[in-house]
Amino acid sequence: METTEWFSEDQATFGDRVAGAREAAHLTQKQLAGKIGVKLTTLRGWEDDLTEPRANKLQMLAGLLGVSMTWLLTGQGEGPTEPTEGEISPGVSDILSQIRELRVQMQDNVKKMGQLERQLRAALKE
Repeated sequence: METTEWFSEDQATFGDRVAGAREAAHLTQKQLAGKIGVKLTTLRGWEDDLTEPRANKLQMLAGLLGVSMTWLLTGQGEGPTEPTEGEISPGVSDILSQIRELRVQMQDNVKKMGQLERQLRAALKE
């Protein structure tokens, strides 16, 4: 699966978009947390998709990262500027491609596991 997209709408999560936009803005997690006025653990929770920010913090995130709130939430709209061809080495591009491929496989496996769990529950009820 070869892709040249920086973020893929169907694969990137809210946390992926926050982390990607933060990195594109050349900010560390600690720096961004300080600018927004949240604890580092809170920002990590957002990037790890464990929690989501309230509307006021979402608006601050979008403003500081130079992206739209819609993009942060859905992946559609104005996101960070994509790196130019010269900024990403071929080796890094290959690694990113493999990561995207693994993410898709993991999502498929999670769906399959959910189906199997439902089948198991139904079989146990019999």
